Amino acid sequence: MAYPDFSAAQDCVSCGLCLPHCPTYREYPVEMASPRGRIQLMKGLHSGELAPGEALDEHLSLCLACRACETACPSAVKFGTLIESARVVLRQGRRGSWGQRLGDLFMRHVFPRQGRLASVAALMRLYQTSGLQRLLRETPFARLLPGRLGELESMMPETSEFGAMLGMAAEHEPFGAERGRVGFLSGCVMQLTMAATNSSSVDVLRFNGFRVFVPPAQRCCGALHLHNGYLPEARELARANIAAFEAAGVEAIVTNDAGCGITLMEYGMLVDVDPVWAARAAAFRARVRDIQEFLAERGLRPPSGRVAVRAVYDDPCHLLHGQKVKVQPRQLLRAIPGLELAEAPEADWCCGSAGIYNITHTEMSLAILRRKVDDLLSTQPDVVVTANPGCAFQLRYGLRRAGHDVPVLHVMDLLALAYRDEGAPPAIPPGLARKEPPV
Repeated sequence: MAYPDFSAAQDCVSCGLCLPHCPTYREYPVEMASPRGRIQLMKGLHSGELAPGEALDEHLSLCLACRACETACPSAVKFGTLIESARVVLRQGRRGSWGQRLGDLFMRHVFPRQGRLASVAALMRLYQTSGLQRLLRETPFARLLPGRLGELESMMPETSEFGAMLGMAAEHEPFGAERGRVGFLSGCVMQLTMAATNSSSVDVLRFNGFRVFVPPAQRCCGALHLHNGYLPEARELARANIAAFEAAGVEAIVTNDAGCGITLMEYGMLVDVDPVWAARAAAFRARVRDIQEFLAERGLRPPSGRVAVRAVYDDPCHLLHGQKVKVQPRQLLRAIPGLELAEAPEADWCCGSAGIYNITHTEMSLAILRRKVDDLLSTQPDVVVTANPGCAFQLRYGLRRAGHDVPVLHVMDLLALAYRDEGAPPAIPPGLARKEPPV
């Protein structure tokens, strides 16, 4: 089965059990904003009864691709495959507006080339650290920006320090006895915006006895390309990453990014047009694990450092609905001495980030985000925890927009903090220094 593939549409029996679980349908309760309605549109697109065009594109692009409908579906319809296939077809028929041309520039010529992406991130870092961002946000100059541009500027994530953008060392020795050899996907967005979390992730693996390899030849995983219909680019990146991790000779390929993880697991569909690559992709897929799933499978070595905070965990959609990883992050958090884990009533609902969705469909994204922030704050947390960079950026923005300074961290940030006295100590994550008492 290769992209584009619409065979899964035949499995839908139109029962409607997915409707109450769809974030866009909850905000906009019309049939074409539901998974069932979108499947009917995709059937028409595949059969030729519906032609690609602006109206059809808008209905299908309004989908977050969160895959909550897959979890709810009694027929196990692979909706993620369907929506990505539809976007491949729709992209082939699009006319080039200025916005689409800008998107093409980034997807085809920036994201696939880490050096170019790092240059963009470096400019963002310079803007953030030079005082220009503060000047813009805290003075009347902010009113000079048009409304949408001002909103987009306020969504801008913080970038990593300049030195961290250059990447990680290729090999990291374990702390103590060696239990195994793993490869680590440092990612493009993660390294450029959350390099400290990457370092925390590698340290946690080392504290648990794993030698960690970070292949220098790895590239962007292709998640944003696949989710937005850039199929040739996604295939190129898949082949490059399969080859890079084959050369590392590791027993597992570990990622701390939920969006990257689900894409790595679906590389087989990208390259199975070639039997040789299909076999290589199958072997690759068998070794891919989310870092939380991997540590839970292999047995976490309990940390001894106390982290006395009340935390609430928010499930990234591609981890929960795509990879079916729910219990493991909570198990790891509960292993941290002093940490109190709260449960948000709607932890399994999308935050509205969805890759670049918060840029392309800002109004719908903000509506979903407002409800998410209210849900998380209802637990009165000291810290919000998640396991995906897009979710972290979105939640930080939503909390800041609502006037709250609750930090948003990755599970690995808190685990690394709990191991801080057992090796090279990681820094206390921003926002926790004022909350955590001396131990």
